[in-house]
Parts: sequence; structure tokens; C-alpha cells
Amino acid sequence: MAGGMLSYAPSLTEIAERGAVYVDKILKGAKPADLPVEQPTKFEMVINMKTVKALGLTIPPSLLLRADQVIE
Repeated sequence: MAGGMLSYAPSLTEIAERGAVYVDKILKGAKPADLPVEQPTKFEMVINMKTVKALGLTIPPSLLLRADQVIE
């Protein structure tokens, strides 16, 4: 995250893993049209403290504890 203060997005690792499962099913003969559409189930939050401090803001400790990654 370059300069952003906060990011909350689906886990790219989980998306890649689920994509691999779909590819495996297709290679084993499943028709892509028959496979269900899935929504992400895991989201990751990243807080960039450099940007927070540059803006003169304060992030509540409870939010910092929930973050998956805090960039110092």
C-alpha cells in the first residue's frame, strides 16, 4: 500500500486458492457453467501508520488490534 491510509479487501491468497480449486475441477471435466459463483469469505485490513501520522489522525487501539497488518 503506497500512501494509502487503510485498506480493507478480500484476501488475495484465499482468492488464488479458490481459483486453483476451480481450475482443478475444470481440468477433471467439470463444465465451468455448472460451477457455482463464490464470494470471498476472508477479508484483510491493512493500516498505514505513516499516513495516519502524516495526516495528524489517531486510530483507536481496538481498530489496530483488528488489523491483519500495521505498516509502521
